Amino acid sequence: MGNRLSKIYTRTGDDGSTGMADGSRVSKADSLFSVMGDIDELNSHIGLVRAHLAQIANDQGLPQRLQEHKEIDFTQVLIIIQHLLFNIGGELAMPEYEGINADHISWLEQQIDAMNNHLPPLKDFILPTGSVLVSQLHVARTVCRRSERQAVMLQQQRAQAIRPTAVSFINRLSDWLFVAARFCTDPAQVSEVLWNNQVLQDLKIDKQ
Repeated sequence: MGNRLSKIYTRTGDDGSTGMADGSRVSKADSLFSVMGDIDELNSHIGLVRAHLAQIANDQGLPQRLQEHKEIDFTQVLIIIQHLLFNIGGELAMPEYEGINADHISWLEQQIDAMNNHLPPLKDFILPTGSVLVSQLHVARTVCRRSERQAVMLQQQRAQAIRPTAVSFINRLSDWLFVAARFCTDPAQVSEVLWNNQVLQDLKIDKQ
């Protein structure tokens, strides 16, 4: 980045528009900014996952699978994901810029497979809960799904506004976050919380 921000507020957006890299101004209500905002929110949630991970590493130690499978550098993967999400934001702001390519998608699929190889088969639906770390991964996953929906909507409206590789990466990232939530579940502390139909069957409603 050649130019550094020397002043944060410019007042130019007070009319409800935002300046693009090419000098044009676009309404903040444009669906492009819905995608940008969701990607920014998703990146912030990934940052929170990193913060939780660092905290538990200092306080109580890493979850069991992260200790057993050190070949999976979970923290480094999170760092790379944050940079790639930032690149997607760059692509949205500068359509001529390519920050995501097919190799990045293949890399993410490899990370999914590396974790999934150490997990038991999934035999039932998982509820989005568990430890704080696992729950935060599920929150990030749901934000990622929303980002994908907004990205697909933008793609259908203006195909040139977002690269297909960016949409594919977001899709694969939601899969990574789901598998990561399972991988970070420590069997010795908190088991995966499965959907249990018996809970609703036992529900007693006081009808007045």
